[in-house]
Amino acid sequence: MSLRGLQTFSRMIRGRRLFAAGLQCCRCRLSCHVKRHYSLLPDDVKSLRALVNPEISRIRNIGIMAHIDAGKTTTTERMLYYAGYTRALGDVDDGDTVTDFMAQERERGITIQSAAVTFDWKSHRINLIDTPGHVDFTLEVERALRVLDGAVAVFDASAGVEAQTLTVWRQAEKHHIPCVCFLNKMDKPAANLSFCIESIRQKLKANPVLLQIPVGSGKNFTGVVDLLTSQKLMWKMKSMRDDGRVFEVKALDRSDDPDLLQVVSDARTALIEQVADLDDEFAELLLTDFSENFDAIPSNKLQEAVRRVTLARKGVPVLCGSSLRNKGVQPLLDAITAYLPAPNERHHDVVRWYKDDLCALAFKVLHDKQRGPLVFLRIYSGTLKPQTALHNINRNSTERMSRLLVPFADQHVEIPSMTAGNIALTVGLKQTVTGDTIVSSKASAAAAARRAQNDSEAGKRSRECASVILSGVEVPDPVFFCTIEPPSMSKQADLENVLNCLQREDPSLKVRVDPDSGQTILCGMGELHIEIIHDRIRREHGIETHLGPLQVAYRETILHEASASDTLDRTVGERRHVITVELAVRPVDIASVGGSCELAFTEELEGQLSAETKEAVENGVHSSFLQGPLLGYPLQSVSTLMQRVTIEPGTSPAMVSACVSRCMLKALRLAGGQVLEPVMSLEVTVGDDHLSSVLGDLAQRRGTVRDIQSRHDNKVLLATVPLAEMMGYSTVLRTLTSGNATFSLELDTYEAMNPQEQNTLLKRLSGLL
Repeated sequence: MSLRGLQTFSRMIRGRRLFAAGLQCCRCRLSCHVKRHYSLLPDDVKSLRALVNPEISRIRNIGIMAHIDAGKTTTTERMLYYAGYTRALGDVDDGDTVTDFMAQERERGITIQSAAVTFDWKSHRINLIDTPGHVDFTLEVERALRVLDGAVAVFDASAGVEAQTLTVWRQAEKHHIPCVCFLNKMDKPAANLSFCIESIRQKLKANPVLLQIPVGSGKNFTGVVDLLTSQKLMWKMKSMRDDGRVFEVKALDRSDDPDLLQVVSDARTALIEQVADLDDEFAELLLTDFSENFDAIPSNKLQEAVRRVTLARKGVPVLCGSSLRNKGVQPLLDAITAYLPAPNERHHDVVRWYKDDLCALAFKVLHDKQRGPLVFLRIYSGTLKPQTALHNINRNSTERMSRLLVPFADQHVEIPSMTAGNIALTVGLKQTVTGDTIVSSKASAAAAARRAQNDSEAGKRSRECASVILSGVEVPDPVFFCTIEPPSMSKQADLENVLNCLQREDPSLKVRVDPDSGQTILCGMGELHIEIIHDRIRREHGIETHLGPLQVAYRETILHEASASDTLDRTVGERRHVITVELAVRPVDIASVGGSCELAFTEELEGQLSAETKEAVENGVHSSFLQGPLLGYPLQSVSTLMQRVTIEPGTSPAMVSACVSRCMLKALRLAGGQVLEPVMSLEVTVGDDHLSSVLGDLAQRRGTVRDIQSRHDNKVLLATVPLAEMMGYSTVLRTLTSGNATFSLELDTYEAMNPQEQNTLLKRLSGLL
């Protein structure tokens, strides 16, 4: 028999055994346990070409978010494996995972950029984005959550809520995204269910709805009890190579551990009471039909109530498992399809306004050497097809999309169409950038605008909300900068082209040219961010660049209120430009990271200025916000009031902007300057024996200790420290603690520098100049 014949015969035998096993499972509903297979055999890896195209109610757009090293990528890897889309289990430490495909990610064992994968699970399509956990790449989380409908928050069961967990949770809250919590690493000796639940409640201000109880702890963690069905799900690993595909589902009975039975009984009663408090429909059902025995409530009714609670964001389901040990991931996939919303349950206004016409948001751009720019789109309405012309509302341009792909990390498959609710990858959109709204034509956008206007006039929406342009992605301001130079002037043009591509991929990367020195300045979110950019320029584009010393991106504000006026009278050729401006500036609260600058007009002036003049005034004011009067750093927390603008006929908008900018500079100098420095929120996890050394080092860095908490055998040190004092902190901490400590940083606020520190900074920068 030929080799192909032997393979076919082998598959037939396996198929018969599976079929027989399936029949036996069906016959033994009342038996003590049932083995369930949740994916294909290892030899049968699914193709992306065979993806089902379900109705919109069976689509789930979700993100995996967490603190660094909580197990996001490992969890994603198990999901793909159990869904049948990978042949082997990838491992972060081995550098062979699907979603961490960059060389830098595989070397460092961390996620740097978000990666999208699409797969099927039980007749549902799941579009999943694996996001980074490092604070330097928080934009990747922000733009992923902007287009997703739900999220899975992964926690280290031994640590609970950590610093970056708070950040990503706030981002999810901002976009009103329902979440499911997964307590990962339940096999760790220090894993603690009650500690995690309490930290979710206290730190995230969320309402955890516990759906599972772990069976065993530490190395003896073998499974979970589903509180909805009162069934025990057990992964009995026979060897370290067991992949966890098959697990036992067994109804709890009197033969089980009495302590476990009591814990489950109490937890299920608490679950029912908690859901009844959160969902009126479920409470009414309990009181009318099950008032004598709450425990008799059917599991499907309880599940429906948990889903309503989750979608209303009144509570967050909590599940347990250990992704690395292949336990608990399949129930997590079931929870994603059961509790997180479909796209049509999110009620986006644009869907009603565009109806069946295409409306999509570009949320990510990648550059491929063969295909050119690859643009990720979230489709909100209509259908996307290749070889069609698309209109970019933000750029007011029309481009032809040549190809349409299904994203799967760095491997993509071409498809003929993509429907609403999905995430697509497009080829050919060369002008589109992150945050752009893509529609089928100008006419469809105009029709949508009319419907939105009708809604506004009918009082259903305020006029400000009736916009047919999707809100883009908020990009945080950089906190570090340095100079970057090519190896020779012959490479300058190549470097500029590379930096333009990288900025398009990563909007948190800013590149500018210093007007005095002519040097190129690279601005980023942190040391690691700039290090990765530098490495990518070398590896991917073959340019050996030189980076200057890393410097902190300070801000400036003003100390007092001040008013100024200015008149510009200039003749250019035969045209005379005359404008007079009066304005006032005042400081506003600086106790926030987002203390932006404001511009307002007096009521009288608001009605006098044309739209063109108002735009010119705004351009002049905003250009002044970019460069403070002291050291040229961007301004923060300054409010400007335009009091008078008189313009002679024939004056150009450029001259209006120039006069306003000059008047602003006068007012800012009169108001007095103050340097603001970024202050970081620091969390250090360290053993008792090294705590004093860490505290002593922090005191030398102008740090302020806010709290010292106990976490198992370690101490968690919470402090605020100026960013300028944190250069190279990872190396120092590793030396102080012999590598037995971890830390995380997050931008907390901008604070005014004390006079002594400000004078030192002024002298140092003067010396550099």
